[in-house]
Amino acid sequence: MPTQPAQRHTTPNILSIAGTDPTGGAGIQADLKSIAAAGGYGMCVVTSLVAQNTQGVREIHTPPQEFLAAQLEAVFDDVEVDAVKIGMLGDAETTATVSRYLAQHPVRHVVVDPVMVATSGDRLLTADAEDALREFVREHATVVTPNLPELAVLTGEEVAQDFNQAIEQGHKFASETGVAVVVKGGHLKEGAASNALVSPDGSVEVAEVPRVDTKNTHGTGCSLSSALAARIALSGDQARALRWTSHWLHEAIATADELNVGQGHGPVNHFHQLRRLAGNASTQPWDLSGTPPDEGAELLAAKIEAAGPHTQALWDRAAAKVWPDTLNLPHIQALRSGELPREEFEFYLLQDAHYLQEYSRALANLSVKAHTPDDQVWWAQSAVVAIEAESDLHHTWFSSHDLDFSGSEVSPITAAYTNFLKAQVALEDYAVGAAAVLPCFWLYAEVGLHLAEANHDAHPYNAWLSMYGGEEFTSDVRTALATVERALEAASPEAREKAADAFMYACYYELEFFDQSSRSGDL
Repeated sequence: MPTQPAQRHTTPNILSIAGTDPTGGAGIQADLKSIAAAGGYGMCVVTSLVAQNTQGVREIHTPPQEFLAAQLEAVFDDVEVDAVKIGMLGDAETTATVSRYLAQHPVRHVVVDPVMVATSGDRLLTADAEDALREFVREHATVVTPNLPELAVLTGEEVAQDFNQAIEQGHKFASETGVAVVVKGGHLKEGAASNALVSPDGSVEVAEVPRVDTKNTHGTGCSLSSALAARIALSGDQARALRWTSHWLHEAIATADELNVGQGHGPVNHFHQLRRLAGNASTQPWDLSGTPPDEGAELLAAKIEAAGPHTQALWDRAAAKVWPDTLNLPHIQALRSGELPREEFEFYLLQDAHYLQEYSRALANLSVKAHTPDDQVWWAQSAVVAIEAESDLHHTWFSSHDLDFSGSEVSPITAAYTNFLKAQVALEDYAVGAAAVLPCFWLYAEVGLHLAEANHDAHPYNAWLSMYGGEEFTSDVRTALATVERALEAASPEAREKAADAFMYACYYELEFFDQSSRSGDL
């Protein structure tokens, strides 16, 4: 199929050719939201006006073919189109009109969501319209994103009952047509909701995502295909685009219950990722006060008790906000369930290794300032543990998983955190430096114990969870707490206040350190 030249601008122009949804969850309304969320400029040509809501379709009106052609002309006469997403075509006549137009105006990337069969199994097209759409896919699509019943229709087989069987059907269609197939595991009744890109050459790339227990999944097929079109236009890499789109859509589904749209199957939360990333980019100062967000709210108790009133006061500050926010991070929740994508965990481990190198220097410098020989020895020994014992697991993982630590770069968050710790230790009183390094012991162990509650031998991250939820590490945390308690007891009131601020800064840096892996991919 002839193609247009590669894009010449940063924001790709993505055209959705589909039907409507006046409640905004599916059709071109969902497509435009998804394209925008994925970094494209969305445009739309309407094939059908659909009177539907979250509870179902009521009526469909198909405008004259002349008006459909006029819409297409209006777009292509004026705009360079980088990718097209095809949704509801509805009938054989509409399919033929769009097919003729794309033959005359070829586009580099065409993603087809073949609206043929509802997930309930109900056929949505007549036999001649199905044949026309099947031929349309063969002639124009570069990627097709069927649900499992639609994949069965395309291949002439029974509906797949598991992910492997669905991938085999994808292989069959991709090899016969030269069209890449996205196999969607979300339509299965159990297991993960991962997606697989099955290419015509037989290769398979799986984007792993967990299943979400929610009824609010209206428009997921529309949203995935349109966002995928935008990401393919941005990168030119179908597998990379599917990974981004799968993770974005998972977040949109996971937060769909936050919306309040309709009484049936509601829409997904298309812009949650953008709001989350905007929050991460906020330059508002961190709240160091420790004031609970709700007056009278019960604070979370530490699993490892404070060593005295001073460290208890530190915990109370963190427990008011930072600690609950840390537990609720997508990274922590997915790590606990074992559903954290491998690439995010590997990014986290690489940054952890960079962190440990610099953290050990902060601990070594802190030992110089310690008030007693015993405390000097303990901080120095902790520096050795940080750089040798704990990092040993990371290097073992690196070698067994072919990760190049020497070629990796330290992230801005990791650099900011370690620079903060080294500055506090070098420039401030001993008690301030001791409080600053404490969260890496205490908060890290609290996270480790929280994760260990869900650990088991078959957990994909069992080794990491076992180390940070183990007794050896928690014993070190208790020693650190006792050491910091003594330092604060001996400090002046002014130094204690500065120490509390340093502790809170470090807690926020811990939160950002954990969270950075969830935004380590393409934006």
